[in-house]
Amino acid sequence: MDKIRIAIADDHSVLRAGLKAMLNYHPQFEVVGEASNGLETLDMLEKCSPNVLILDLAMPVMGGAECIKEIRHRGIACRILVLTMYDDEEYVKEVMRAGADGYILKKSADTELIEGIIKVYSGKKFLPESLSEKLMDNLLRASDDGPDQQDPYILLSSREREVIRFLARGYTNGEIGARLSLSPKTIDTYRSRIMEKLKVRRKSELVNYAIKYKLINT
Repeated sequence: MDKIRIAIADDHSVLRAGLKAMLNYHPQFEVVGEASNGLETLDMLEKCSPNVLILDLAMPVMGGAECIKEIRHRGIACRILVLTMYDDEEYVKEVMRAGADGYILKKSADTELIEGIIKVYSGKKFLPESLSEKLMDNLLRASDDGPDQQDPYILLSSREREVIRFLARGYTNGEIGARLSLSPKTIDTYRSRIMEKLKVRRKSELVNYAIKYKLINT
């Protein structure tokens, strides 16, 4: 029987090493590639053609959600299993609608990862048991609808959500840039992009989005 070819994308080398050792020990798996950021992930997928990609969301250069969209845009044929520390339902919705096939919390990886890999490899979806049955049904249905039919908030990248959080709290471009190690000009570009994606013109509307998605304390 051919082994399931697996690639791992995570910016923590220790975690990648641990996952690689665990997965290679399994007789049905073979780890064929690794990457530490989104751009490396895209290059790696072209070279090693894995069946399943285990993908972290919080990576530098290009975040996981953006990477998923680009993978699907390029038509790269692999199943995508998100492995992350974020248990917020909005993150789950975002990545499933972007084109992910499964979502696992890192705290549950020891019990769910192998099952998740096998399930997405077989063409099914895999979501955490902690999600309600109703939400799981909604997510699976939404993942087939495409982002254009959904709230435009899901089009924001992880970095853009960081920026909107600070904007809603009243921080200036310079203050946000200092906190995120970016230039004020880059923050201004993010601001324009965010407002375009959300189709808003006023700061008050950004605040409403931040409150709705719990990006600031209400």
